[in-house]
Amino acid sequence: MSTRERIVQLIDQVPDYCLNNLQSYLQGMIAADEAADDAYCEQLHQAYENDPDRGQFMSEDGLCKELGIVL
Repeated sequence: MSTRERIVQLIDQVPDYCLNNLQSYLQGMIAADEAADDAYCEQLHQAYENDPDRGQFMSEDGLCKELGIVL
């Protein structure tokens, strides 16, 4: 049995009066993960922005024109 399946079994045993607390707890865990993901993405973005060897920006239209591609 997977961890997820066991958790579902346990949730089925939680009394109804506790479900609001459980829901809040689970939503907090998800938000914490999203915040960590956002912080990691921001760190990657800043590293890219500060990289002196990142090259120059070229628009999609400019790239297509340079490569002779007609959209």
